[in-house]
Amino acid sequence: MAVNSTRIDGWTGCADQLCIDRRNLPGLPSDTFMPRIVKSPLDIVSRDSALFLVLALIGCVQTLQAGQPRGQKHENRHEIERIEEAWRSAVLKADIPAMEALLTDDYMAITASGTLETREKTLANVRTGVNHFTSIDLSERKLRFYGTTVLVTSRAEVRGTSGSRDISGSYRYTHVYARDAQGKWKIVSFEASRIRDPDEHK
Repeated sequence: MAVNSTRIDGWTGCADQLCIDRRNLPGLPSDTFMPRIVKSPLDIVSRDSALFLVLALIGCVQTLQAGQPRGQKHENRHEIERIEEAWRSAVLKADIPAMEALLTDDYMAITASGTLETREKTLANVRTGVNHFTSIDLSERKLRFYGTTVLVTSRAEVRGTSGSRDISGSYRYTHVYARDAQGKWKIVSFEASRIRDPDEHK
């Protein structure tokens, strides 16, 4: 019986149902015409764009994890340490203009007794002598950088008075620094906790 067939892109097409795929390919023969799938240029572009986006996101994450460049971080660390010493000196000397330059307008302090002090209250306590310090020795300083924010923790050996109370002793305190619009680091927050001996009664 004669069979009418035509070839389409390497496939044998037939006029009746007796023809099958005549290509010499592995696997079972098929009587279903299955043309090759050709990806359009748009599919290729979309795939490349997605790959580029993924690589870009990975690069951003790696940049954030890397943090500041080493030189800039070293410079900022040096600046923060300088400000810490300036703050210590200003408190000891009751230097109000110097303290005003170091504290932000919305500065807030949590004292070792648990009270809150605004910027104005902190400055007033130093100005009037309510808080008076004769020595502040700092040690065990640690700095942690988070973009434009820095957390500083230190140990302070203090001699001084607050009103009629002797507040001499060992403390740990935290300063939070933020960089303002002019690029200057300023103290945003302060919190202190007294270090007590294990046998000391609260």
